[in-house]
Amino acid sequence: MNTYSVRKISLNGVDIATVDCNGIIIDDVQTALDLMMTVKYQAGVKLIAIPKDAFAEKFFVLSSGLAGEILQKFVNYQFKVAIYGDFSKYTSKPLKDFIYESNNGNAVFFTETQAQAVEKLSAAK
Repeated sequence: MNTYSVRKISLNGVDIATVDCNGIIIDDVQTALDLMMTVKYQAGVKLIAIPKDAFAEKFFVLSSGLAGEILQKFVNYQFKVAIYGDFSKYTSKPLKDFIYESNNGNAVFFTETQAQAVEKLSAAK
């Protein structure tokens, strides 16, 4: 099992949890729920910046349904999440559309860097 750590930071008076990991830590709905509860317990917040590499590759294949299931759990539990990393290798139009639509919402964001992820979350509070 890959390990991860949760760190709480503040930006513009908003507390945000950042996740640092050494590989995939979210590969199904249960591992996503476990991460949410760990963040809530350790950091006391519901705003999370997570690196793209923390997610199993199937998350980015929309036809698998995994992204929808996991992100719906975040929304149901009133968490806001920003996933950051290099998404340029993904050429799927549905995924590009999904990222675009998410970024125009107020609960799920996709950014290039952790700093951008934290900034988006601080503004979404």
